[in-house]
Amino acid sequence: MERNDAVMPSVAIVVAAIMWIILLFMFNTQTAPEPVAADPALSATIQKEWPKIGPALYTSNCSGCHGAQGQGGVGPKLAGDPHIQNDPALVPTRILHGKGAMPAFEGRLKENEIYAIANFVENSWGNKAKELVTPATLAAGVGKVSPDVLRVRSRFVPEEIILPEIFLVTFVVLLLTYGLIGLYSYWTEGTELRPGIHKSRSSPLSMTAMVATLAGVVLFSVLFVREILRSIADMAATPPVAPQVTQEGFYAAMVVLLLALAVGLYKKFFMDDEVLVEDASGEFPW
Repeated sequence: MERNDAVMPSVAIVVAAIMWIILLFMFNTQTAPEPVAADPALSATIQKEWPKIGPALYTSNCSGCHGAQGQGGVGPKLAGDPHIQNDPALVPTRILHGKGAMPAFEGRLKENEIYAIANFVENSWGNKAKELVTPATLAAGVGKVSPDVLRVRSRFVPEEIILPEIFLVTFVVLLLTYGLIGLYSYWTEGTELRPGIHKSRSSPLSMTAMVATLAGVVLFSVLFVREILRSIADMAATPPVAPQVTQEGFYAAMVVLLLALAVGLYKKFFMDDEVLVEDASGEFPW
């Protein structure tokens, strides 16, 4: 009874790798932060006028939710908020784009008015900014994730992922699964099935490979758990620190791959098995 060779599984893995590279480029393009232009003239204007117009603009646009003294209400408390002091780009970003029930003021307020409110908030009620908030502040913060976003967003699935990307990832995973199972079957059973009972064919080399594989599983499991605990501690720190998702994913992937390799080694070199083939009548002898 002839079996398919390893060509099609290999092709599936190559196609999956190509599609994965395309997906990475697509995702990087969609999530690339937009550049922020830092106008020196606007920065000079902000420095002069924010103490004059900032309080009035805050009163008319923000105090209804955040309180006249930043004490909070419908909106969160702003007075003495350490997040505001640790992340100078947080307030202007919230005013520009909003969040949750808070509306976005981009287009409703002029750019200098947005920065006037931001500087007023960051220098009132116990808040003291280290420097003036200007477009240069946002430009420096592009690509950084604010601390409060780090607390609530998923650590493994980015918020920006969209449906076509989910379909593409699923298809890549299916191709990889088919390819790996096909190559595994080819490696353990060969191109031709031989009926009968097969005795294990372990050797010192296969025993060494099994021990090294299991040791790798233990090592990467310990590293994965340690990284998760470190990430939890970093998320609770002030300010929170972004988790090392790439490192966590690498450790987890190594655990899964090494476990799969251990199963393959066990099946090929340590486990007795039996191959049944179809008889002349077209029935399987169960």
